[in-house]
Amino acid sequence: MNWAQREARLREDLLKENIDALVVSHMPNIRYLTSFTGSSALLLVLPDEIVFLSDFRYEEQAEREVAGKAAVEIVASDLWAKAWELIASSPVATVGYEAHILSVDEIKRFEEKGAQWVFQRSGRLVEQLRAVKEPQEVAAIRSAANLATRALDEILKNAIVPGRREIDVAADLERELRVRGSEWHPFRTIVASGPQSALPHAGTSNRKIGVGDFLLFDFGAQYDGYCSDITRTVVVGTASQKQKDIYEVVRNAQKIACEHVVAGLLGKEADHVARSQIEARGYGEHFGHSLGHGLGLEVHEEPRLSKANGEKLPAGAVVTIEPGVYIAGWGGVRIEDDVYLMDGKNEVLSDYPTELIEIN
Repeated sequence: MNWAQREARLREDLLKENIDALVVSHMPNIRYLTSFTGSSALLLVLPDEIVFLSDFRYEEQAEREVAGKAAVEIVASDLWAKAWELIASSPVATVGYEAHILSVDEIKRFEEKGAQWVFQRSGRLVEQLRAVKEPQEVAAIRSAANLATRALDEILKNAIVPGRREIDVAADLERELRVRGSEWHPFRTIVASGPQSALPHAGTSNRKIGVGDFLLFDFGAQYDGYCSDITRTVVVGTASQKQKDIYEVVRNAQKIACEHVVAGLLGKEADHVARSQIEARGYGEHFGHSLGHGLGLEVHEEPRLSKANGEKLPAGAVVTIEPGVYIAGWGGVRIEDDVYLMDGKNEVLSDYPTELIEIN
């Protein structure tokens, strides 16, 4: 990873925003800037240096992961007290902070210091940098997608039996992810059958899978800190004509979006590529969520492929493309892939068939 370039890009943005120093408290942002993989730290981007603050638990880890990217200080008790001390000793007038991450109590700390500095909400400066992926980041997401699809392949071949509970199949899937190298699950695994598949974010339940059910899998893997996010929907038994028809509506929309969503489109234009296909088939009211989102150190990142996003999709972003049709009380279909956006073209990183699979 090009750590010096990340710092340089961030400092350019701070200069544009007239921010002298930035307090970074969101752990994925700290990881992005320093490679630190622990769970407790603060990062100060000061005019003449970057200082990483953590506690005794991470002393050895910080020296191993952060040294060379930031000055490491291990603090005995209060990280925030040390942060104020370091800011006070620097030529700083305006301090930026991640208001979208901090709690109310933490923001009060800034308000209490208001007489000493001007505080400015920094927006999502680091998140905007993270939207454009370096080659190593894309490779990590590709690896996460690859091990996820291999785990799904095993489950579809050996774990789907009518009468099994959704939660049992989810447990098998999560085990397959771990034994193949997933560091953790980027989000709660969804295994939803029958009418449950009509809930876009269904909770995996004790429901027993039945013959004729749609069975929807929404899951991911994590590799070197980077996430994949994949959805496939299958039929247990032989699909009905209605199931085949609705599945093809979604599959066609997803295929066209994967072919035509490229860097430079507005987020809302990308959403429209798939949504227009579903609307043309009469199912527009059954596709209620956005087409997709950015993917990286977190499973939901910038940019957004939504009707509300009027900004261009940047070259170098990795996004999900996940149209769906959901009919309450009957079932639903979603197909999701992870796609790397480049100028004028893209690459699907989650290489797995999208044809309807019938589990017999």
